[in-house]
Amino acid sequence: MPGRAYRQYCGLARAAELLGERWALPIVRDLLVAPKRFTDLQRGLPGIPSNVLTTRLKELEEAEVVRRRVLPRPAGSVVYELTPYGAELEDALVALGRWGAKSLGEPRPDDAVTEDSLIVALRSTFRPEAAAGVKANFELRMGPIVIHAKVANKRVAVASGSLANADLVIEAGPGIRALMAGETTPAAARKSGTVRIHGKGRPEMLDVFAKLFRIDPKPATA
Repeated sequence: MPGRAYRQYCGLARAAELLGERWALPIVRDLLVAPKRFTDLQRGLPGIPSNVLTTRLKELEEAEVVRRRVLPRPAGSVVYELTPYGAELEDALVALGRWGAKSLGEPRPDDAVTEDSLIVALRSTFRPEAAAGVKANFELRMGPIVIHAKVANKRVAVASGSLANADLVIEAGPGIRALMAGETTPAAARKSGTVRIHGKGRPEMLDVFAKLFRIDPKPATA
């Protein structure tokens, strides 16, 4: 990728050369969730032109971050997936997502929330130190998106779909960020309708959710 060469013998500069082009990081983010067909990636990245997605995937393949694989029959589809080298980006992207979340305000009019971005958001904001002794299952519904999170042994597993044995089913919009950022309390979020508890879930579990998935405030400037 000579056009983006920084001409510095530095690991960070090399990482920026490999991943710094527009759309590269969201592509890697979505592939962290699961391998995907070209059409799956395009559907999950609203606004990306087909030619740009093709170019980014080719560049990431050349960098040995992404590879193509043919699924067994009867599917026979070609999917893109992270290589072992690409999968090493998970910790870095989770940390970067946690850092970037501090600058999230209200969604802009054209901002989209996708299933994969929400899954990675929960992974990024999960706080293992708050999960000592906690075993809980959550289902989060945001419009047509339904994902779930299983917490046990100070770890979290986040995936697509509903969860039959969820301790709490939460219905919310992007305003749930205020709860996760500590800008509103669980009780106030429920009272305002920002967050709704579906079914017979225990309301106190929303307090647990807010402690486990947290966005830290941006440090104050001097």
